[in-house]
Amino acid sequence: MAADAAPIPVPPQQTAPVRAETLARACNFLQAAKAENTRRAYRADWSGFAAWCQAQGREALPASPETVVFYLTELAETHKAASLTRRLSAISQAHQAVGCASPTQEAAVRAVMAGIRRSKGTAVKAKKPVLAPDLRRMLETLPDTLLGLRDRALLLVGFAGAFRRSELVSLNWEDAGLSREGLTLTLRRSKTDQEAEGRKIGIPYGRQPEQCPVRALEAWNGAAGGDRGPVFRRLDRHGNLLPGRLSDKAVARAVKRAVAAAGGDPAEFAGHSLRSGLATAAALGGASERSIMNQTGHRSLASVRRYIRDGSLFQENAAAKTGL
Repeated sequence: MAADAAPIPVPPQQTAPVRAETLARACNFLQAAKAENTRRAYRADWSGFAAWCQAQGREALPASPETVVFYLTELAETHKAASLTRRLSAISQAHQAVGCASPTQEAAVRAVMAGIRRSKGTAVKAKKPVLAPDLRRMLETLPDTLLGLRDRALLLVGFAGAFRRSELVSLNWEDAGLSREGLTLTLRRSKTDQEAEGRKIGIPYGRQPEQCPVRALEAWNGAAGGDRGPVFRRLDRHGNLLPGRLSDKAVARAVKRAVAAAGGDPAEFAGHSLRSGLATAAALGGASERSIMNQTGHRSLASVRRYIRDGSLFQENAAAKTGL
C-alpha cells in the first residue's frame, strides 16, 4: 500500500462475477460505516506510519510486531498516549482491510503500549468550558456587523444546544421550528447517531434579549436571508456572505476570537468549550443528569458525569463542612 493510501476496506475475492455498479455501491457502504472525521484521521495516521516505514526500510503492510514496537517507541518521545492509541487503530484497520492479521494485537506491541501509558500517563488536558459569565463577556465584544450577528447566533445556539462543532455547522434552516416556548432544532446526524435516526433539541428563550439564542438566530436569519440551506454560512474577508456552509474549524476560531477580544487566553478554549460549558453550567445550576444528557445527547453517563463532577467540586464539598 502506498504511503498516502487510506485504510479502506476491500471486498473479498468473489467466486462469481460482480457487476461494477454493485461493487461500487458496496465500497460506498463500507466507507460510510465510519464517520468522515474518523476516516480522515485514519488516513493521516496511516500515511504517517507508511512514510516512517519507508524511511526505515521496513514493510508497512503487512507490518511485523517489531516494526510497530519501534514505531511506537520513537513516537512516544513527542506524542501523547492517546495519539499513539489512535495510530494503532489506523494500523489495525489497514491490515484488516486487506485481510492481513493485525500486528497491533501481538503481546509485544500490547506490552510496549501499556508501558507507554504507565510512563506518560493517560490524563487529557481538557480545554476550559465557556460558562455563562464568560459567554456574556464574549458577546459584549462582538461588532455590529454581519460577522458579529453570525458569531452571536453561533455562540449562543452552540452553548444552549450543547452542540458539537460538526453538529452546529450541519444545521439547516429546514431543521428549525419556532414556538411560544422557544426554538426546536432537529439534528439529522451526529457522532453518536451515525445511522441518522435524528434528535430534537429545545432551545428556550433567554431571560435577557441580548443573550437570547432564539432572538440571536432570528436576527442572523433576518440578515442572512433564506429559509433553506445551511444556517451558518461563510463570509469573505470583506464581510460579504458566501453560499458555502461554515466549517467545523470555524466554530473554534469564532470561540477563540471572542475569548481573545474579551481579554481571555484563546489557547485555553476550543469549539468544544461551548458544549462542555453548557453541561458544566447546568450541573452548577443543579440540573439533573438526565436533563443534561437530554440536551447534550450523551449516551454514556460516565462522559457527562465528568462535566458534572467538574462543575460540582465546591457543591456539597466535604472540606467546606469542616468549619475551617
